[in-house]
Amino acid sequence: MSRGIKIKHHKNTHALQAVRIGHCGMVTLLMRQGIGAPCVPCVTPGERVLAGQLVGEAQAPLAAPVHASVSGTVKKIDTVRLPTGEDVQAVVVESDGQMEFYPFQAPAVHSREAFLAAVRDSGLVGLGGAGFPTHAKLRSAAGEADILLVNASECEPYITTDHREALDRSADIIAGIQHICRWLQIREAVIGIEDNKSDAISLLKGLCWQNNTPELRLRTGVLPSRYPQGAEKIFIHTLTKRVVPLGKLPSAVGALVMNVASVSFLGRYFRTGRPLISRTVTVDGGAVPHPMNVRVPIGISVGELLKDKRIGFHLEHASDSAPLATKIIMGGPMMGVAGPDYSAVISKCNNSVILFNSSEARLKPESACIRCGRCVAVCPMRLQPLKLEKAWQARSAQDLRQLNAMGCMECGCCSYACPAGRELVQRIRLGKKFLRDQQTKGGA
Repeated sequence: MSRGIKIKHHKNTHALQAVRIGHCGMVTLLMRQGIGAPCVPCVTPGERVLAGQLVGEAQAPLAAPVHASVSGTVKKIDTVRLPTGEDVQAVVVESDGQMEFYPFQAPAVHSREAFLAAVRDSGLVGLGGAGFPTHAKLRSAAGEADILLVNASECEPYITTDHREALDRSADIIAGIQHICRWLQIREAVIGIEDNKSDAISLLKGLCWQNNTPELRLRTGVLPSRYPQGAEKIFIHTLTKRVVPLGKLPSAVGALVMNVASVSFLGRYFRTGRPLISRTVTVDGGAVPHPMNVRVPIGISVGELLKDKRIGFHLEHASDSAPLATKIIMGGPMMGVAGPDYSAVISKCNNSVILFNSSEARLKPESACIRCGRCVAVCPMRLQPLKLEKAWQARSAQDLRQLNAMGCMECGCCSYACPAGRELVQRIRLGKKFLRDQQTKGGA
């Protein structure tokens, strides 16, 4: 049996180009937009800022700076609680409606160090959802990676932002690949995309053929449509047959993996110099009358995003065509995080907002395990989810380690496949946190 799961795609917006959200009264710019250390605010309340101006300085190696996504006035430096329960600082900017841009110019790059510094200054983090600072990923791969793998698989249901990036900004993708491969001295690049995106496959294959050179071999790799095909280790193995050891980075097997939207952004950034201040987001789900792909400023709230009349969603009341959302998911339905309410803000890592109605949000009643083995059969990492659940419930760090709990990618296949409705991935996630806490305390 193949690992992973076949899942309904619900790609309702795959044929819809992203439209720009014009209105935005306020943005909340989180000082930590992904993995790594938080930034330090470098503006003060009352100060006027321009779109693209630095508002959060990255003072740690594993961090990416934050820029204003609109022009306007800094209202306050606030503390915001994320859906994960973590508190972070945020710069709140009231828009003046003018969208006046800070003066940009394309970065001058003449060496690898200058290239990495420019990527850092752009504020780019992985746009596929993980949010790892891109300059740190590229630095770790320099001299180690011999192949660049561009991840356009987009295996989560509903989300189509990468599909649209491949169709609408394909020239930027090629330019981004060329910049990365030139400065990291990589001679081969593969764009991996699932076989349910035939239009993008045809376009990318043609562009790869046109831009193939003796110095850089470009090709498109077609992947089976099976979740979680886009997970980094699965993605690498499908395209190259290389196996990333547990606890190691892809560079350990000579691979550099980047999301297609991240690569596309770099293609534009090295042409214009404009930092990362906006991104494309899929808005979909049973509570959304008109699903769309939208281009939004970083820091816009879900509530303000939904005010766009083209989406047809009513924040105040329900109707036959637009029921109120029972659950707000920031990201995909498999690996996303439930938002607390409409005040949740879009960060660099958010590629979708899914609004479920009451029937979609209904959970399967949990019952005793029936020992069917489906969780083991679908686990792409070949783990034993039920035993990991029991190890967490027993608070046994030894068992969690022996069962390779840290190897779980938290894809949710086990919970999805479980006929008993066991919350397996949630408990494994808690087990991983328990292990990390034990290691921090020096416990057994």
